[in-house]
Amino acid sequence: MPDETLPLNLGEEMLEQFLTSGRTLDPKDAPRIAEQYTRALGLGSSAVYLTDIQQNRLVALADGRDLPIEGTLAGRAFRTGTMQVEEDDATGLAVWFPLVDGAERLGVLSLRTPALDREAVRRCRLVAALLAMVITSKRDTSDSYAHGTRADTMSLPSEMLRAFLPPRTVCTDRVISTAVLEPAYRLGGDAFEHSLADGVLHAAVLDAMGHDLASGLTAALALAACRNARRNGGDVPDLITTIDDTLHEWFPDRFATGVFLRLDIATGTLHWANCGHPQPLLIRANEVVPDALAGPDELPLGLGHLGDTPRSVQTFSLQPGDRLLLYTDGVVDAKGAQHEFFGLERFTDFVIRTTAAGEAAPEALRRLIHAILEHQDEGLTDDATIMIIEWQPVAPPR
Repeated sequence: MPDETLPLNLGEEMLEQFLTSGRTLDPKDAPRIAEQYTRALGLGSSAVYLTDIQQNRLVALADGRDLPIEGTLAGRAFRTGTMQVEEDDATGLAVWFPLVDGAERLGVLSLRTPALDREAVRRCRLVAALLAMVITSKRDTSDSYAHGTRADTMSLPSEMLRAFLPPRTVCTDRVISTAVLEPAYRLGGDAFEHSLADGVLHAAVLDAMGHDLASGLTAALALAACRNARRNGGDVPDLITTIDDTLHEWFPDRFATGVFLRLDIATGTLHWANCGHPQPLLIRANEVVPDALAGPDELPLGLGHLGDTPRSVQTFSLQPGDRLLLYTDGVVDAKGAQHEFFGLERFTDFVIRTTAAGEAAPEALRRLIHAILEHQDEGLTDDATIMIIEWQPVAPPR
């Protein structure tokens, strides 16, 4: 049993020390600090596992041991975002706590303990939340996490593009946006963007022509131009104009397609523009709403100067529970062993089934991209990017 003779505030004092030291903490020391905390409180031994880039496995930060996400209790904690407990012959109980920053799933905290009471659970959840904050704040400035979560050598275009990408998932209590991009280690010119500010979700999916370093540079420049215009107060038309002008000036022989969204989180009012990209899809009440986000044909980004008419922005009103799907053509064009395309119908059916089963958007997307990789035997010939945006004005009960 946890040591009940310890002062009640000892756990909080240790968490405060952890938080203070976390500002200057070497990222590889996070598991050691967590271990010191759980042992000092008589909770047992702990370990920190992070998911790999493709969300196939959970990798221990301390020693590189890994566990599959499918078919393990650790994986279930990661997939569902809930604590999981099983009997352990050596210690009594094995407990898995999800490591989550907002809605961004990072991995799990493992605890081996003789027993667990309510106070111990509360303290472990606190340390899991603190670990998630420390990991999120350090992962972009340290190679420790990159070394532990990569299962292959990453190409230069992939390294460059990933440095520009935002977190996989962003959310408030009313909206979630989550995205995934493959092939994880061999990206060409796909990219995504999502950001929350002042009650608005800004999102975009880009697909630069080609599959080489120049493609990655084109996508990276388009992302930078998009953010620059937005952070300078621009709206959707300004974003597109800035990207058009920037690509035309610096890469006149290159272009990209893209979809740009601006969602008012309070009202569900959606403003969007499509520049030569596959039409976004709307899933409502477990059905695809045909042509809900259809619009006029527009030239790709970088070619706007060739058109006679200004770019158009459409408006649409979402309903609670609506899911938007943004994707690149590599998703539906993925070919299987029999040269069968993954296809739009299979794509939408998968999302509808996972939605009906109550799966959260990040987990539905993880399973979907793995189904696409399986369909093409892991050998995608084009980038495949998917973004799911779900609007729920009243947060469902947890």
